[in-house]
Amino acid sequence: MTDRLFLLNPDWRDDEGGPWFCPAGAFIEGVLAFYPALKDRLDIVRIDHARPRPPVVDLVGEEHQSCPILVLDGAFDWPDARTSEATGRRFLQDHAIAPYLAARYGIGRPHP
Repeated sequence: MTDRLFLLNPDWRDDEGGPWFCPAGAFIEGVLAFYPALKDRLDIVRIDHARPRPPVVDLVGEEHQSCPILVLDGAFDWPDARTSEATGRRFLQDHAIAPYLAARYGIGRPHP
């Protein structure tokens, strides 16, 4: 497996209305737009908003199914990665994803 990135499809609805999009996911979509070569290097999976999210749960457990989430392939050590208690897989969520992508794939880093 390569690094697998899960992103939510836009225009979902919930009890508060909608249609919605995920702000953190839009940030990562922007990074992918800036650096389109990443799309060939990552396994990108777009999923619906409804929970449970089985493909994410299978990799990192039910407690960590918030998106965006990048499940690491283990080939690149990243000290800021979290570890799933359920599966032992390492992962990053939300804005923690971009610095990893910069370090591993040589793209620009977000400005502090």
